[in-house]
Amino acid sequence: MQRQVDEAKFRIKRALPKEIPLPSTHGSSHTSSSYVRVDHSLSFRSEGYESKKRRGVASSSLEKAFNMQQREELDGEIARMFFSAGLPFNLARNPYYKNAFTFACNNNLAGYVPPDYNAIRSKLLERERAHIETLLEPTKGVWKEKGVSLMCDGWTDPQRRPLINFMAVTENYPMFIKAVNCEGEYKDKFFIANLIKEVIVLIGPSNVVQVITDNAPVCRAAGLLVEQTFPHIFWTPCVVHTLNLALKNICAAKNTEANEIIYAECHWITVIADDIVLIRNFIMNHSMRLSMFNDFSHLRMLAVAEIRFASVIIMLRRFKQIKNALQSMVISEKWSCYREDDVGKARYVKEKVLDDLWWDNVDYILAFTDPIYDMLREADTDKSCLHLIYEMWDSMLAKVKKIIYRHERKSHDEDSSFWSVVYTILENRWTKSNTPLHCLAHSLNPRYSSKEWLQEDPQRVSPQKDLEVSNMRKICLKRYFPNEERRKINIELAKFFGYLEDFGDQESLVDRWRMDPKMWWLIHGASAPLLQTIAIKLLGQVSSSSCCERNWSTYSFIQSMKRNKITPQRAEDLVYVHTNLCLLSRKTPLYMTGDNKMWDVAGDGFECLDDMGLLEVANLSLDEPELEAMIFNDDDIEGQRLTTESNSIIPSIE
Repeated sequence: MQRQVDEAKFRIKRALPKEIPLPSTHGSSHTSSSYVRVDHSLSFRSEGYESKKRRGVASSSLEKAFNMQQREELDGEIARMFFSAGLPFNLARNPYYKNAFTFACNNNLAGYVPPDYNAIRSKLLERERAHIETLLEPTKGVWKEKGVSLMCDGWTDPQRRPLINFMAVTENYPMFIKAVNCEGEYKDKFFIANLIKEVIVLIGPSNVVQVITDNAPVCRAAGLLVEQTFPHIFWTPCVVHTLNLALKNICAAKNTEANEIIYAECHWITVIADDIVLIRNFIMNHSMRLSMFNDFSHLRMLAVAEIRFASVIIMLRRFKQIKNALQSMVISEKWSCYREDDVGKARYVKEKVLDDLWWDNVDYILAFTDPIYDMLREADTDKSCLHLIYEMWDSMLAKVKKIIYRHERKSHDEDSSFWSVVYTILENRWTKSNTPLHCLAHSLNPRYSSKEWLQEDPQRVSPQKDLEVSNMRKICLKRYFPNEERRKINIELAKFFGYLEDFGDQESLVDRWRMDPKMWWLIHGASAPLLQTIAIKLLGQVSSSSCCERNWSTYSFIQSMKRNKITPQRAEDLVYVHTNLCLLSRKTPLYMTGDNKMWDVAGDGFECLDDMGLLEVANLSLDEPELEAMIFNDDDIEGQRLTTESNSIIPSIE
């Protein structure tokens, strides 16, 4: 009987639940916050059955001296915060996250309670915005000397409220200014122009050099109204938007009566693009086919939104990179197992992937659009490139023509109907986008009046001999100097173009080719003070509104569907703090070194790319090619899974 009782007790004891402590706990410390919560809510203990202490394991003197047990418990609490709130692991790279816990641990703050919900969203947010404004004062202090490019762009938040975003850029330093809620307003040219004027007054009219928007007719009309109020401020259409529209006209020609000639010459490009989409969807919409593709390719299939810049070119580039993987897949034994779902499409996909002529057409499209795409990448930055656009456009046209004529095996004196159509599209876009400011900035670049630059191409002419540039430059100078000062500026300009007086110095002539244009004016331009002042401002300006477009990624990150009840003012404060704090951090030398290197780039958003088909809005894109080269370059590294080709196909850090 005793044996039966003992066996029964053993079975009962084995069936009872045992305690499963959380990872950060040690021994039987009852002061641990994790133990308190486990005992009251998450414990698996049964009454009378406590956890067994480990025998023979005592805290050493070293562990006591460094509080190893408390450190592990704190690690567990921090990790639990990440897990329970669904915070991205990339937050652990954020220097402000590390600073917060380091400060708390290194200071005697007994009884400290972290700020609550209301304090963070109101008082502390307002205080941080005031702090950011103080940090931005040094940047604002150089606006008068270096000039400012004001940019604006529109967006619709998750509650369908229309917002207009304003940012200022001076010499590679973008700054978020404000976002205006336009709900209930009729957004015509007068309304937009008044908003732009208000921001100009906020920045200081004398500091603003140009206003950059997209090429929409209402924005153009608003820009002209601004020019009437402030004659010295020019409206400049976004060059990147202009190039993207040109690529759409070429690669996605519309079949309309007015567009009949262009459609006839460029329709074959649309057919190739449609084939690419069909192949991509056929593979990605079937899990087994996608798995099969992943077995053959180290790179992933991409689906780029059509609204993104150069979306067709990005897709063609990626398909060129995965060409061998696609061909290996369709001739493999696995392919025959999963083609039965849609035999017709499977046969069509296989024919196209194995068709050498089809791939030759893909290569041709990439070849003649490559100069356009390169210029788009160069302009889609926050770097100073206004003075380069005029020459970049001429060089791009020459390169495109050379590639087309070489492919058609024609001499340059022969006619090419395809080149004629492409040239017409590009020339029309440039005519609508070229402004007097582009021509004046081109004229003030000393490199373009150096003998080395002129000798590189016999067809080049210096700015003073180019009729179009000269006429546009005169228009610009008349608006800058409507009175007797124009005579002084013309004399200084003549000295600059004619290599007279100080501009004829041997060192000055040599430096025109070798030195950065802005540095050249700072060193050799003292004898022409009026011209020097204008040159320093124009040579430091951007040519696109890309930073405004990228800032909507920040809005999407902050005002997601989970937070769609947030007010526009609070969202603006959050975006103001988030954007400017990141931009300020990028100016510090520590941003490119250590564990926190580029902490606001990549992170969790890129860890899940293995299973990601549709890559969406970019927090980092063509705007920062230096960072792309470090993180996302897969053109030369076999097996890398990200690409530098994506204007907006890289997911945000959200």
